[in-house]
Amino acid sequence: MAQSAVPATQVQTPPVPLRVPVREILPWAVFAAVLGLVLIYFIGAEQGATSLFSGTWVHEFTHDGRHLLGFPCH
Repeated sequence: MAQSAVPATQVQTPPVPLRVPVREILPWAVFAAVLGLVLIYFIGAEQGATSLFSGTWVHEFTHDGRHLLGFPCH
């Protein structure tokens, strides 16, 4: 009446770690680093003398995020 779902004759082998080549990760890591630096620039430094764009629209767009992350802007 009581039967096991897995036969007792099966031998379980330990799991093999998944190997991911560095060549596959490196382009994505570089992309993420560049994107992160661009985001930090726009949130933390895009205002006043270091502004790449004229006007204050970038500053106003990132204003709340700037305060949330602790960057001063006033």
